[in-house]
Amino acid sequence: MRTTRPNILLIMADQLRYDCVGYSKTAPVSTPYIDALAAEGAWFTKAYSHIPVCGPARQSLVCGQRPETFGGLWNYNIALKVGSLEPGAYSWARALQEAGYRNGYVGKWDVHPRCNPTMYGYDEYVDSDALYREWVKEQYPNLAYTAAYFGETDPLPLEHTRTHRTSELAGAVLRKLAGDGRPWHLRVNFQEPHLPCRPAAPFADRYQPDDVPVWGSFADTFEGKPYIQRQQLLNWNVQDYTWRDWAPIVARYYAIISQLDDAVGALLRQLDATGQRDDTLVIFTSDHGDLCGGHRMMDKHYVMYEDVVKVPLAVRWPGVVPAGSGSDEFVYNLLDLPPTLLQASGAAVPDPERHRLHGESLMPLLLGQEPPAWRDEIVATYNGQQFGLYTQRMIRTRKWKYVWNTTDVDELYDMQSDPHELLNVIGHPEHRLAVRELRRKLYETLLQDGDGLVRNEWMRAQLLEGRKV
Repeated sequence: MRTTRPNILLIMADQLRYDCVGYSKTAPVSTPYIDALAAEGAWFTKAYSHIPVCGPARQSLVCGQRPETFGGLWNYNIALKVGSLEPGAYSWARALQEAGYRNGYVGKWDVHPRCNPTMYGYDEYVDSDALYREWVKEQYPNLAYTAAYFGETDPLPLEHTRTHRTSELAGAVLRKLAGDGRPWHLRVNFQEPHLPCRPAAPFADRYQPDDVPVWGSFADTFEGKPYIQRQQLLNWNVQDYTWRDWAPIVARYYAIISQLDDAVGALLRQLDATGQRDDTLVIFTSDHGDLCGGHRMMDKHYVMYEDVVKVPLAVRWPGVVPAGSGSDEFVYNLLDLPPTLLQASGAAVPDPERHRLHGESLMPLLLGQEPPAWRDEIVATYNGQQFGLYTQRMIRTRKWKYVWNTTDVDELYDMQSDPHELLNVIGHPEHRLAVRELRRKLYETLLQDGDGLVRNEWMRAQLLEGRKV
């Protein structure tokens, strides 16, 4: 029997591109379990990360606000010290807890260096990564990986890999929550397919390098683009890589995605075994994407290309969200989820005077309704880390993508005629009015959402008046 308040299972991948899920019908990657989630519910074709960096993105998901509002600008465990979301901040998981939900958290955290999920509204926390490291050390004391960031085959049996051990640990928490008698929420955070990609048999040899199609953006020459993009090649020492060098890396990326999908399928079978499948709202998404050779680059950082900002988002809610539905509207996968889950659960929405959520509830789109108004653009931000600080702000409409690079040349891409973002047309006089309007819209969103960058009079003049070299 359906409960009036659904259980909530939120599954998050790490660094998974939108086009590398089978349901996107783009790259030749097999993901039958994720595809089934999308087919049985809704698939969003224009879901975007508002900040394509692990820590800030995940901190935003906890509180429903852009990280610039609370100082979580980049990953706290790398480069210069930076703020984090403190446990006294608003958390929608705590709102669910107060509404009678029992909450569980498994896997990657990245929200605070000292405070764990139990301080943000979660009753159960399993640090599956720490447990896995200790378990591997005991079971395989001589195991040593050697290929660093570019990946290699994992010699462990599939059931002993991190993907499947995470799924197993998450299943144990799921069963515990499901037997409690209260509605529950479980968030499961896989590390994959974040580099280094280490697929195990039978997935390691599933994709052959010769069968991996070249990314459409691989021909990038970086002409007229920010210097830091060429520098990124040198940072990773991939400046001389040809597609022959990249193809095996991309094949391993494909393979670990299929392995992740298999682990997701195992977790969903655990849900089915509880008898609560039809009473559970399931979400699958990722914090951001991955270049993985796109634009000849590695990882992410310093760019706002579709490779890193566009993400998969599937939502299944049996009997509520029509099977095979979806939306072509622009959505934020992490900022729009908090108000969506609050509405679905009936938990209290925070007073906007005290804590304004920066997203919108997806419920009208999930129910196939036409919302009275919906956003026409997506705004994403980047504040630096890893190889130095570099501030970016992006606005993307159906026609244009404009990137404000505060210390270098701006970028403008015609997303209809140049979907692979190869030609920067920021200097073309015929686009001057379009750029002016994009800058104004970008400024309005940043100001509304409390981004301190545009409260600075010099930066505000640079953006609104185009005071750029």
